[in-house]
Parts: sequence; structure tokens; C-alpha cells
Amino acid sequence: MIAPLDRLQATLLALPASMRGILWMASAGLLFAVLNTIMRALSLVLPIFETQFLRYFVGLLLLAPFILRAGLAAYWPNRLGGQLWRGAVHTAGLLLWFIALPKIPLADMTAIGFTSPIFVMIGAALVLGEKMVPARWLAVAIGFGGVLIVVLPGIDGGAGFYHLVMLGSAPLMAASFLIVKALTRYDKPEVILVWQSITVSLFSLPFAIDGWVWPSALQWLAFIACGVFGSIGHYCVNRAFLATDISATQPIKFLDLLWTSLAGYLVFADTPSIWTMAGGAVIFVSTTWVVRRERRAVPA
Repeated sequence: MIAPLDRLQATLLALPASMRGILWMASAGLLFAVLNTIMRALSLVLPIFETQFLRYFVGLLLLAPFILRAGLAAYWPNRLGGQLWRGAVHTAGLLLWFIALPKIPLADMTAIGFTSPIFVMIGAALVLGEKMVPARWLAVAIGFGGVLIVVLPGIDGGAGFYHLVMLGSAPLMAASFLIVKALTRYDKPEVILVWQSITVSLFSLPFAIDGWVWPSALQWLAFIACGVFGSIGHYCVNRAFLATDISATQPIKFLDLLWTSLAGYLVFADTPSIWTMAGGAVIFVSTTWVVRRERRAVPA
């Protein structure tokens, strides 16, 4: 009799590569919704750059036992320069992201972040040479229309500046994802995950030192939870990029808006507006359609 975990693995392996990539990315989105909720709560009471540093440094500490057990050589990358570049670009995007994080609702934050797939798909075509299927572009266009429905009604409010700051992080995050996709050709997902924690912790430390506030015991537990959710979430992203084209995984990210809207309502009493609900409906139609299409597609 096959164990439940083995049965699940066999089921996943039987799926087309594009569907496996979509499932990995959908799992990552749900994990990041929980992570971002905790991070926003922490950023409201601790310095934002300290919060950024501790989120990745604690994640690295949680990974340390696995690194030591396998040996440092098992986690040494084949493309060290690429790992360093990825860490620098990702850190730059995070600096902007954390500046805006405590200032705007989770749903708006996620919606603005959905401009990143546009940059990802353009970069995937121009830099990685991926074939752009018209249906993927259409799904992203529909989803991005849903994002505009959410964001535009409130973009001229008091938080408008921070909406633009969050928007500035999108191309940097897209560049980070493109570097990850390129690195999956040379390094395993777990190696990329470890070096993300190393490089982002290293590059974030100078910004975190100024105005340091020592976290409470409860806040340390929250950072541990962030390390767990973040590490597993990024592992899922790496597995998604390993399974299929990066552009195939992007439309499913629009489901993140639904998760963060729910989390914002439950934790911060951010009641989603009618525009958020309408945009979420458009996004849901887009993601549902692309998942059905990718499931019917024949794997390469």
C-alpha cells in the first residue's frame, strides 16, 4: 500500500510540467499571504529595515541545521556571481517594498505587486528566450485589468506616494525572479533558497543597524514563523520555475489578491472595497481560465 505522501508525489509527477509549476506557484502565494500578514504586523511596531533583515536572517538560522548536516559543499553554488547579483537585486526591491508595507493595505500592496508579471514576461521573452504563448499574455492582461480596478480608485489618496514606492519594487522583483529562473539551470532549488537568505541578510544588515530595537519574545516567535513560511514559499517558487516556463507560472499569482484581502480583513480590519471585490472577480476569472488551459496543454 502506497503511503499518502508517496501517493501525492506520484499524482504530482503524473501531471503535465506546466500544471506542476502552477500548483507550486499557487502554494507559494498562499504561504506568502500568511507571511506578508505577519510582516506587516511586525513593521508597524519595529523599524522596517530591521524587520526586513530579521525575516531573512532568522530564515537562514532555520536552514542552518540542514546545511550543516549535508555539508557546506552540498550548498556551494555553481554560479556564485549569479547568486550575489540575485541577492543584490532582491534586496533593492525589498527596501522599496518594506518602505510601503506599513503604509498601504495588504490588498493594495498585492495588487500593485501584480505589475511584476508584466516585467517578468517581457524579460522572459527578451532575456531567457522563452516562447510567449498569446493565451498567457491575454491572461495577464485580464488580471492586470482587475488590478487597475482595485488600485485606481484610491491612488490619489494620502497613501498615493507609497503606492508608487510599491510600484517601483515590481521591476526589481521581476528581475530577481528572472535571475532565479536562469540559476535553476545550474543550481538546485534548495541551493538558491539558502543563498537568497545569505545574500539578502548580508545586504540588508547595514540598513537594519541604524535605529535597532530589540524584539520581544513574541516578536522573535513571529520572525521564526516568517522564516518558516518564507523559506517554504521561496522553495515552492524555485520548484515552480524548475518545472515549467516562468511565464506560465505568472497568471496564477493574481490569486494572491484574494488571500491577502481575506487576511487584511481578519487581522487588520481592512474591509475590501467594492472595487477590490470587482477586481478580485476579474482576477479569478483570469487565473481559472489559464489553469484550465495549461492543464489541457500537452507537455513539451
